[in-house]
Amino acid sequence: MRYDLNLLPVFLALMEERSVTRAAARLGITQPALSNALTRLRTMLMDPLFIRERYGMHPTPKAQELAPVIAAALAALDGVILGQQAFDPAKADLLLTIAPNSYVEFVLVPAIVARLRERAPGIRLRLTPYGSDLAETGVISGSTAMALGRFVDPPDNLVVQHLMDDGLACIVRAGHPQVGEVLSKAQYEQLRHVNMLPPGRLRVGLFQALERQGLKREVAVSVTHFLAIPEMVAVTDYCATLPRLICRHLAHDARLKVLPPPVDLGTFPVQMAWHVRYRDDPAHRWLRSLFDEVAKEVSAGA
Repeated sequence: MRYDLNLLPVFLALMEERSVTRAAARLGITQPALSNALTRLRTMLMDPLFIRERYGMHPTPKAQELAPVIAAALAALDGVILGQQAFDPAKADLLLTIAPNSYVEFVLVPAIVARLRERAPGIRLRLTPYGSDLAETGVISGSTAMALGRFVDPPDNLVVQHLMDDGLACIVRAGHPQVGEVLSKAQYEQLRHVNMLPPGRLRVGLFQALERQGLKREVAVSVTHFLAIPEMVAVTDYCATLPRLICRHLAHDARLKVLPPPVDLGTFPVQMAWHVRYRDDPAHRWLRSLFDEVAKEVSAGA
């Protein structure tokens, strides 16, 4: 039997998105074109594959059985073809989608963009939101080139590479009436705090670190982006516990004071993850090496 290989990425997009509309948008085709491709898929694979339900499309048992096989086959094919291609970053003309969490977007992405401008001006980045569900980033299907953050129990089709480690520090306003040049445990527990909600795994890590050290914290307000915190701390007597590399940037703000935490809160890893199909892709390998290089420089204070 002859198989139309062009239909297989459509199958994987539908498996992840569970929606014709979203899958079409991800693949850059119209909704009617994707519906037509789904009809051909059903004929080719002799199964309905996806059943419409109230909140989306549910894969049939055969679709669930085929998904890992098709993903592995496409990954192997990509590896053979892409591994034979040369890559010249200075001449590359690419648009790459990456999914950094808000920490990586603040700490690493500006330096990465500057490095790309120097070495590969034709490579453009598109950032997509990084949430608690990796499937939503597109990295599991491979439509997103890379996700950056912290990964716990990643699926088997993702490769995870360690980039660097960071620790934690505290910020208060420079003229804080209760805090001098050292922040004691008693002061930390008496202060009210600004809490950073995302990224999810980092938030869990901070709560766990506080619990391990028996350190209590009264949260006055929770925010959804690091950029909101310095403005809030600068006009209140609140405290915030943030990654050290973010505090390094905030130390230049005369309104703020950066202090070590009253106890050792440990470190957390920063990682990048990508679909196995990109393992031998020359452009992707080059991009990974660039991210690794920039992370080492930033973490070392270069």
